[in-house]
Amino acid sequence: MDRGRGASRGGRGGAAKRGGGSGGGAGSQEKPKREAILDLSKYVGSKVRVTFTGGRQVTGILKGFDQLLNLVLDQVEEEPSEHQLQPRKLGLAVVRGPTVTLIAPADGFEEIADPFAGN
Repeated sequence: MDRGRGASRGGRGGAAKRGGGSGGGAGSQEKPKREAILDLSKYVGSKVRVTFTGGRQVTGILKGFDQLLNLVLDQVEEEPSEHQLQPRKLGLAVVRGPTVTLIAPADGFEEIADPFAGN
């Protein structure tokens, strides 16, 4: 008894017959390549400060990055926080882009007083 499986239906991989492949109307044109939001290439080899969601901060030498802003940092040091009083040396680290909120050069980074804070 044939239950609609096997050779009579074309077996596995029959998506090309049904039009489920990568072809199709919208997919036939090439999409323009997306530009990265930030051009970090000028900071490769220099020291940067990275702030994460949650407030943690690290400094390290930027060795590489990709389109998703995943970073490779060397000589990474975590900045002191309210729970940790001394800096922590982490060495080489791979940082996931979605967790990053700020990337800034370590030199030329200066904290200023909040002009909106009540006096």
